[in-house]
Amino acid sequence: MNTAPLLFERTFNAPAAKVWAAITQKEQMKQWYFDLKEFIPEPGFEFSFLGGPPDGIQYLHLCKILEVVPGKKLSHSWRYDGYEGDTVVTWELFDEGDKTTVKLTHAGLHTFPASNPDFAPYNFNEGWTNILGTSLRYYLEK
Repeated sequence: MNTAPLLFERTFNAPAAKVWAAITQKEQMKQWYFDLKEFIPEPGFEFSFLGGPPDGIQYLHLCKILEVVPGKKLSHSWRYDGYEGDTVVTWELFDEGDKTTVKLTHAGLHTFPASNPDFAPYNFNEGWTNILGTSLRYYLEK
């Protein structure tokens, strides 16, 4: 069983403050990520959203903010209502002046039920690749 986390690193043509706002302000997140009812980047804050394959089951994602270092790091749990498994998503921002490198780590995917193909690491790899490489990039660099 592979227990290694998924790691992604992308550099955006946007200052760190703009990237931080995009990943922590619900009105901005709604435009490139998921439509959250509420989001407060404070440890202990819980949020949820629906998501899944366009032609498949929409899963209720249950998340809780674990760590916040303003402008630099945001970490939250990620699990699915009614399913085993707990994972952690961590966003780290590296300020490079007018550019920002984002390192995203999604750890614990091996805790999800292997019997559900929607929870296969491949799907998370595809999802994060699209979210970071297309959705967030377009939002930040438009």
